[in-house]
Amino acid sequence: MYGRVRWVLWDVKDTLLRVRKSVGEQYCQEARRVGLNVPAAEIESAFRCAYRQHSRLYPNYGMVQGLGGQAWWAGVVQNTFSQCGVFPDSEKALQGCVSLGLQLGVVSNFDNRLEGILRGCGMLSYFSFLLTSEMAGVAKPDPAIFQLALQRCGVAATSVAHIGDHYTNDFRTARSLGIHGYLIDRKGDTRPPEVPTQYRLCSLDELPMRLQQDTH
Repeated sequence: MYGRVRWVLWDVKDTLLRVRKSVGEQYCQEARRVGLNVPAAEIESAFRCAYRQHSRLYPNYGMVQGLGGQAWWAGVVQNTFSQCGVFPDSEKALQGCVSLGLQLGVVSNFDNRLEGILRGCGMLSYFSFLLTSEMAGVAKPDPAIFQLALQRCGVAATSVAHIGDHYTNDFRTARSLGIHGYLIDRKGDTRPPEVPTQYRLCSLDELPMRLQQDTH
């Protein structure tokens, strides 16, 4: 069914990178700087409500309405994902994939700030291309964003693997197109029974060996 893997596509948020602080913590800290004392829990709750409302009114960063990522986030909150940290297993996994001779790309439901974030984390050079939902005009789980990524790869879906943390957005959609889908679940609490054991990852440390089996 599957061919030899040549490309590896990566989800970013909660796969390679994580937010260091919650939204409430980040903005509670900023509020104190200007003399406001608002509990972090209140800010967190208010942000989640505003985020859901804005997402419903202006999906995928308001591309259809002509907003774009910058204006979209300005309508919700500034720089929510600006403080990102790298999971300890991320860079080693990327290096392992490169050592196997694989080419890497990104498919992410993110806006176009992603390039700067990956550059700041020292990870941008690993990737041949970045494809954000803002750039593509569609967001996962729409298969169209994966189809655009496959065009960038220039190979058949059976020669591509994808790694992500979301069962529907990442694993199921990738697999529906014939891509090797891997589900990363560091907490061990998101394991639908239909995900074969060989495609479940508790850590990205496991990935290069799994991919090596698929490159021969």
